[in-house]
Amino acid sequence: MQKHSFHLVDPSPWPIFASIGLWGFTTGLVGWFHEYNYAGFLAFLSLISLVYVAIVWWRDVLRESVFQGHHTKSVQKGIMYGMILFIVSEIMLFFGFFWAFGHSSLAPTIDIAGVWPPRGIEVLDPFGIPFLNTLILLTSGASVTWAHYAILIGNNKQTQYALIVTVLLAAIFTGFQGFEYVTAGFTISDSVYGSCFYMLTGLHGAHVIVGTIFLMVCLMRSQLGQMRPDHHLGFELAAMYWHFVDVVWLILFVIVYYWGS
Repeated sequence: MQKHSFHLVDPSPWPIFASIGLWGFTTGLVGWFHEYNYAGFLAFLSLISLVYVAIVWWRDVLRESVFQGHHTKSVQKGIMYGMILFIVSEIMLFFGFFWAFGHSSLAPTIDIAGVWPPRGIEVLDPFGIPFLNTLILLTSGASVTWAHYAILIGNNKQTQYALIVTVLLAAIFTGFQGFEYVTAGFTISDSVYGSCFYMLTGLHGAHVIVGTIFLMVCLMRSQLGQMRPDHHLGFELAAMYWHFVDVVWLILFVIVYYWGS
């Protein structure tokens, strides 16, 4: 008989399938960049397999939590620590690109004529779409907090309303980001400014899309009655991730859009 509160996970095929999918996606993507035959097809097929693995793996975790009751307080604490470490690793990733942007702007090399922004780069107005997106993302952070409060008081309808508002705001943010890309006067290949700008904003945009999917899953679970005041770790993780996205955008707005321009 088990004498501890931890969950011994059953054998699962999804980790190895996820590894194979990631290998195929990265290999296919690099091959596609170099115009190898069938590399694009390999990347697309691997991406589809990764999406499928993510869905079924997430499904299994929810089954263990909701229906089998394996997620005790000890298990939830471990998952929370894992999410915190994941966010710390993401902070380090963004820090590297912020460092590259800051170094290039504070000490512009002769390759870009020693000026910043580099000549020929028509920088974006920080108080246009970027400032509007800042307000949108901050509002979405407030609506996530509203959803959390609604869960704690057991108001499932308010939880759903707040999550719908958050998802809509996230979609609007992503739409404006795409419009900014289309109308920008420079590309990722336009000096170090373009490379750092699109890497930072694109990486953040990818995190927004992942966070939006995370919150949509929470919305569906709320509609199924799986968000309880005493057991809603999935939402707490989504809220942590979303607030991380908010903070990164604030730093990005100040450093890249305002100060860097």
